[in-house]
Amino acid sequence: MSIRFDGRTAVVTGAGAGLGRSHALLLASRGAKVVVNDPGKSRTPGKEALFAADEVVEQIRAAGGQAVSNHDSIAEVEGAQRLIDQAVAEFGGVHILINNAGILRDKTFGKMDMADWDLVLKVHLSGTAYCTRAAWPIMQKQGYGRVVFTTSNAGLYGGFGQGNYGAAKMGMLGLMNVLKQEAGRYGIAVNTIAPVAATNMTEGILPAEIAPHFKPEHVSAAVAVLCSEGFTQSGTICSAAAGHYALVQVMCSEGVQFDPAAPPTPEDLLDLWDEIGDMSGARGFPNAAAETVAIVEAIAQRSQD
Repeated sequence: MSIRFDGRTAVVTGAGAGLGRSHALLLASRGAKVVVNDPGKSRTPGKEALFAADEVVEQIRAAGGQAVSNHDSIAEVEGAQRLIDQAVAEFGGVHILINNAGILRDKTFGKMDMADWDLVLKVHLSGTAYCTRAAWPIMQKQGYGRVVFTTSNAGLYGGFGQGNYGAAKMGMLGLMNVLKQEAGRYGIAVNTIAPVAATNMTEGILPAEIAPHFKPEHVSAAVAVLCSEGFTQSGTICSAAAGHYALVQVMCSEGVQFDPAAPPTPEDLLDLWDEIGDMSGARGFPNAAAETVAIVEAIAQRSQD
């Protein structure tokens, strides 16, 4: 089945370069009208005075697509609202929102300035929330929407010196898990991409000998799936890097059920810690209530035993 975005308007944040640029170009090539957001200036030699977003728009138009640029910072509520308002004014709606914008301010936690903590969380986590909140009532009214968050393996598994970045990236998953509960009846799907790609932001992080394999286009292919009309799942975390794709899920061990009427001692827990942490029977839960149901079932099973 061919994936097309004809008649859809897509907003891509941080789309002046790297992953965002790749996402914008792919969606535009498949029929989407794209709002290219990026407050940054061009890194093209001789064009440093131009906005990077304008260059991407020129490229889309030259290929026969439709696009406009936006230079607002999504780290501010007002900037995020102007971005979404522009999409509605230019193209009549917002059907796809790809929250991609991000920055790095890496430093070990003991040396980290809290101003850098605040800034990174504001761009990644709050910026994602601001843009999504601005687009949400539009998607609700039109009965359709595709929202993509951008997490990171630094959040999923930890990255040295990236406390601010990792916290922001995991925070997005908490927001996604709530929104997937609220979005379904409106025809909105909220999912997350977990990319690794060679971009300006990751320059010097990936070893030079393998960096050419980590093309942003590998990630954009998965993003296009998450944005497509036929993909109706919500709450998916897709890992995408260098042609490798996998799904990530928060998992819970089967655990040990003690007598709920008699709280165990710390020593009781420590004695069975390995069994508590045995992941051989691990499972995921579609929502918070499902875990509670599983605990109630474990209590009932213990009483039967």
